[in-house]
Amino acid sequence: MTPSPRLSRQTIALLTELLATPATWRHGYDLMKAASLSAGTLYPILIRLGDLGWLDTQWEERSDGGRPPRHLYRLTAQGAHEARTMLARATERGWIPSSPVPKLT
Repeated sequence: MTPSPRLSRQTIALLTELLATPATWRHGYDLMKAASLSAGTLYPILIRLGDLGWLDTQWEERSDGGRPPRHLYRLTAQGAHEARTMLARATERGWIPSSPVPKLT
């Protein structure tokens, strides 16, 4: 059995955002704003999800604008499956409205 991160509202908010577009690379600032999380909450969750194999990570290609490259994240197939399972548990607890959990296409 694959270990799971702690079921928390913050983890659910992040997984919901990642499942909205599971194959799309997203940077931390985007995820932080979309999930309404602080950096001090977001990055430890991203690290745990990465350690569990739920996330692919890569560095953004360097841009000409002088901005440093950013770390990018997206769900792995395993991560998407596990995220849907966690969202179902959160729905059972009444943390999120009962609605179809997004599926990978």
